Amino acid sequence: MIGIKAIGTYLPDVRTSNFDRMDKFGMTASFVRDKIGFSQVAQKDPEQETSDLCVKAWENLQEQGQISADEIECMIVCTQNPDGHGLPHTSAILHEKLSISQNCAVFDISLGCSGYVYGLSVIKSFMEANEFRKGLLFTADPYSKVMDHDDKKTATLFGDGATVTLLTEDPVFDFGKFVFGSDGSKKEGIIVRGDGHVHMNGRAVFTFTVRVIPNSIRKMLEKNGMTLEIIDRFLLHQGSLHIVN
Repeated sequence: MIGIKAIGTYLPDVRTSNFDRMDKFGMTASFVRDKIGFSQVAQKDPEQETSDLCVKAWENLQEQGQISADEIECMIVCTQNPDGHGLPHTSAILHEKLSISQNCAVFDISLGCSGYVYGLSVIKSFMEANEFRKGLLFTADPYSKVMDHDDKKTATLFGDGATVTLLTEDPVFDFGKFVFGSDGSKKEGIIVRGDGHVHMNGRAVFTFTVRVIPNSIRKMLEKNGMTLEIIDRFLLHQGSLHIVN
């Protein structure tokens, strides 16, 4: 049974305060607290690449004494903001930086908000199909690479960071069946345009989320033979406090 053994994380030390930008963006302290829900976002060094953030997350995982590089049989990097211009793929660059065996399978997945869920399903299936025992799933999206720092809709919400999840045959955490869906007609809700910056239609994203996600959660519980009453805690994608509430 493939499941989660451990998780390593990395957040850059540099922080940009939302409270310090209240005048610039016409926000109040209550708006930052009650709508955005977090006071600051992490920002990488300009010289850091996506793979560098992944290396830091890997180092955090190693500090937990969980794994060595020569044990890894497959590795997936989930990102929408890859190293350089996207070729070679970030997982290949990371493969070299971690000095992993050439027998290790590596590839990228281009997904954002839903990336970790898709990534878990993909890597578990990939490992089981190929009888792999130890794999790594990295998620890293340094949005500062495509951020317009004068855009209130994105600059106050999107930060930089990375995680790595170790999956093994002797997991600490198991996970069940997933529920997936797509709506390509909403593709311009969050989009990088010709200016190279990410643009977000916050109202459209909010409307989609409150309309679709609760029903997806109910479907997922039903698919796994569970009910809302037995759930102790929901760990939701932290778009903002307002959208989570």
